[in-house]
Amino acid sequence: MAFQKIKTQRGSEIVLQQIREQIQSNLYPPGSKLPTVVELAASFEVGRSTIREALSALKAMGWVTIRHGGGTYVSLQTPGEDGIEPTAYNTELLQEVLEVRKFIEIGCATLAAKRRNDEDLAELKTILDEMEAALDNEGESEQADFRFHLLVANASHNSLLISMMESLTERMQESMKESRRLWFFAERSSAEKLLQEHKEIYGAIEAKNEELAGERMMRHLVKVEKVLYVKAPQGTGE
Repeated sequence: MAFQKIKTQRGSEIVLQQIREQIQSNLYPPGSKLPTVVELAASFEVGRSTIREALSALKAMGWVTIRHGGGTYVSLQTPGEDGIEPTAYNTELLQEVLEVRKFIEIGCATLAAKRRNDEDLAELKTILDEMEAALDNEGESEQADFRFHLLVANASHNSLLISMMESLTERMQESMKESRRLWFFAERSSAEKLLQEHKEIYGAIEAKNEELAGERMMRHLVKVEKVLYVKAPQGTGE
């Protein structure tokens, strides 16, 4: 079925709406596979990045699932007839968690650069290796991401900071999962960029550059925050 040709301005929103309508009309029933990014881009006459953005938003809204290297599939359970689109995490609460993380984790990274020892570096390097090995496995990569941040806190050797990070464990895991859904994590290039940011934080800690470690952690968390503002679907509490 041919899709309506559109202009690139606000293209991702129009693409999202049309694909969602196709799903709602049962043209693509639950469990069915959508056309590839290349095919959709050709149908809509837009760039692939526009298609990826629309698919990422549809994933965050619960309409589709994206498998690494396996394509995009309509969710087996799509949003209800009442039009309410579920989100895994309240956007306002996610924002609050990110605000707290910035205050705590920048301090953790700064102190880690000052106090880290060889054992801390070895543990951080191991986690980075695990993240790299899990680029095509969202669940494993997500867990490695979380452990990396906890290990940065451990490397600060400040018991209060470590305790505060541990007290945020559940909320951090939930917020990371949701922010990764809103990010274009289904694309390997996005996972690689995220990995690179963690490597840069590690590099500053390894070099004992306190200022740079804090700056890189801030840059990382601010990017996550921007993703939340830009990609979160409407009606999620913004």
